[in-house]
Amino acid sequence: MQSTDAMPAVIPLGDNPVLLWGMTARERLRRIAAARRLPFGDAKAASDTVILSNLAFVFDPAWIVWLQPRPGTVLTRGGQVVLAHIAAADRAACERAISEGASLPAHLEQVAAERDEGIFNEALRKRERPFAEALVPAAVPAIERASYVGAYKGVTDLLTKYLWPEWAFALTRVAARIGISPNGVTAIGSVLCIVATIAFWHGWFWTGLLTGLIFMVLDTVDGKLARCTITSSKLGNAWDHGVDLVHPPIWWWAWAAGCAPYGRALSDETFWAVMAAMLFGYVVQRLIEGAFIVRFGMHIHVWERFDSRFRLVTARRNPNMVILFAALLIGRPDWGIVAVAVWTMLSLVVHGVRLLQAILRARGGERLFSWLA
Repeated sequence: MQSTDAMPAVIPLGDNPVLLWGMTARERLRRIAAARRLPFGDAKAASDTVILSNLAFVFDPAWIVWLQPRPGTVLTRGGQVVLAHIAAADRAACERAISEGASLPAHLEQVAAERDEGIFNEALRKRERPFAEALVPAAVPAIERASYVGAYKGVTDLLTKYLWPEWAFALTRVAARIGISPNGVTAIGSVLCIVATIAFWHGWFWTGLLTGLIFMVLDTVDGKLARCTITSSKLGNAWDHGVDLVHPPIWWWAWAAGCAPYGRALSDETFWAVMAAMLFGYVVQRLIEGAFIVRFGMHIHVWERFDSRFRLVTARRNPNMVILFAALLIGRPDWGIVAVAVWTMLSLVVHGVRLLQAILRARGGERLFSWLA
């Protein structure tokens, strides 16, 4: 990591009272700088370069990540300067370009935010088009939506992709307006997750599904709220991911146990076979995903188009809940949990085959990369 002295200070220019996600442009910029551990303001400008930010605009934080290693680069929107990573000697000229519309020094590289090719996200191994827009009151709803959509990183399951983006967007806006923190949302969701587990255990499946549905939506909201309001934290990230990692096997155990009080008890042999299949499949799939990242530097779900499409339905919590919901509609929660166990093992086979194919193709000299790049 660079030392603080070598990092360009992020310096706001101008003023803008328009609020985005409940924040002024200056406060949002300060949070973006803090997230990147960059100095903020003139008083901390100790390096040879600075990043000037025109507060008449707001932008996806990905632009700062992209611009930081590219001194001598200016990001524009509609011909106007949005961000400029420049040497101190060019600062006065760039400030005039922002405040008076003067020409930029000819040696600076200008990059238009609206260009078709966008930028390459190294962390996600995919190409994307981050937003950069003029922050005026009439544009706030569209910018907030663009910010929210941009917070969906990578590929996901069919429920998160198609069913509740609008629900989660509305709840994210409400949470931002009333000042609920992402950790507050995670706390509410954690309680609901426990309530759903208890309901499943007692065979109150409809109650558990409703409670679980609310929890699953909030599980989307907390992460999106953290990204949109630039308030991600190590605690929140560990808490959210910890709950996501631990609770699914517990839910499946509770559902299988709840079949007895519901009146559709599994035999002992079936119960333990289902639990073994689901736990084994769950753990090994996670290990395969981790191995793929370590070996190839990207998630298995972004390798080829098939993998992204299979991620929509692979045996993760949300697709599994669709199976359980369908089985409950016909009054057979026992069939549902057996079907989930079977689907878990089939998904495991698919992931195992894909990992093996990737290894063999790499050994054959092929360079693997994401189809989203």
